[in-house]
Amino acid sequence: MTSNPSDPSNDDGDTPKDPLSEMLARLMGGNAQGMDPQALAKAAGLPSDPQAMAMMMQQVQAMFAAQSDGPVNWQLAHDHARRVAAADGDPSVTPQQRRDVDEALRLAEMWLDPVTDFPSTNTLGRAWSHAEWVEATMDTWKRLTEPVAVSIAKALSDAISEQLPEEMKTMMGGASSMLQNLGGAMFGMQLGQAVGALSKDVVSSTDIGVPLAEGQMALLPVNVAAFGEGLDIPEQEVRLFLAVREAAHTRLFTQVPWLSAHLLGAVESYAKGIHIDMSKIEEVARDIDPSNPESMQAALSEGVFMPGRTPQQDAALVRLETALALVEGWVDELTAAATANLPSSAALREMVRRRRATGGPAEHAFASLVGLELRPRRLRDAATLWAHLTAERGVEGRDAVWEHPDLLPTAEDLDDPQGFSQRRQLAESSDSEVDAALQRLLDGGFDDAEETPSADESPGSEDQSTDGEDSPEGGKPNA
Repeated sequence: MTSNPSDPSNDDGDTPKDPLSEMLARLMGGNAQGMDPQALAKAAGLPSDPQAMAMMMQQVQAMFAAQSDGPVNWQLAHDHARRVAAADGDPSVTPQQRRDVDEALRLAEMWLDPVTDFPSTNTLGRAWSHAEWVEATMDTWKRLTEPVAVSIAKALSDAISEQLPEEMKTMMGGASSMLQNLGGAMFGMQLGQAVGALSKDVVSSTDIGVPLAEGQMALLPVNVAAFGEGLDIPEQEVRLFLAVREAAHTRLFTQVPWLSAHLLGAVESYAKGIHIDMSKIEEVARDIDPSNPESMQAALSEGVFMPGRTPQQDAALVRLETALALVEGWVDELTAAATANLPSSAALREMVRRRRATGGPAEHAFASLVGLELRPRRLRDAATLWAHLTAERGVEGRDAVWEHPDLLPTAEDLDDPQGFSQRRQLAESSDSEVDAALQRLLDGGFDDAEETPSADESPGSEDQSTDGEDSPEGGKPNA
């Protein structure tokens, strides 16, 4: 009788097998003893329901058998993010939701015009489902996580290989490619889990303060509705407030062309500095059971392979957090000004501030995975600075600060917003002196000065010097 892997109740004798057990048996040469299918499914974030398991068996098998283009299986990360995003339902955006989002973003653009010197981007507003957000942002997640992902994948692969019992290595025979890719597959599954979970939290394309889908402006209607639950605020007002924030982010990233690269470059620089603590690998390896992927998943999700930050990492993190705070503070200040006539503006502003400062479970999961939190810890300080610059310089003068990265406020400016202009004037005057000296050098001014006799070299000075040498008091002539 032919075994049917889609039937969880089928059996070869007296013992029923679920589809994952049969898959493992085929992978392990007919012997999957020691492997717990339920633990594997839980570690991978897969459903425990046998029927659903049967439908996804091929994808799970791909985790173990498929070759990836590099140390990390990005396709697996993408596919798993889509599965997590669709879990518990991911309804397609309705025509009415698309119209509501389009109207909100159009109105948001109009409200922003009087409060910023940056012109409208004329970007088409979109309404996304969870899956559409994943598709639009996955390339950026890959870019942000690749440096640390490669390190973790290699470390996991080495640890798994070292911990496998000799009999299992012999049993697996020619399946060495599976071992080589397992670390990358585990990281890919974890990244997919984090990105998929974030798709259920974010309300827009720029909700975490980084242009994940550059050049696009979008809201997620289902998440916007969830954001407003229990607030006793009309959904239309919630949607409009969040639309203004999204439009402000998009306008800033579009009209300041260097900003996206500056932010993403800061994240990449920080991530490249992260290294894997091999001493922790050795310590944790004693507790990792190769037959129980859940132990590997737990170690990875808790960030146990991340060493303490170095002073250089701390400095990089300060720069990154300052940049994120400046972006969020500017958006916060503009949104408050643009929505001043919205009855619920103050309450929504405070809620967004707290939400951005603390982060949700999905953000914490991502932070544990890559050792990086994309949270503007100093959002309130940055908003205070931008408000001060608006009062002091006006809208045009405030927005002119974004002309070049060298003009951006620093952490010191967030500590003392009132002294920003004075410090900037000192810096600019110092730069002007350097420029003037350089120009004088290029014009030959210093050469001319050297050819002009100084006061000490005026006629008669040589005789005075000679007289001084003859004086009894070391250079003073006799009275």
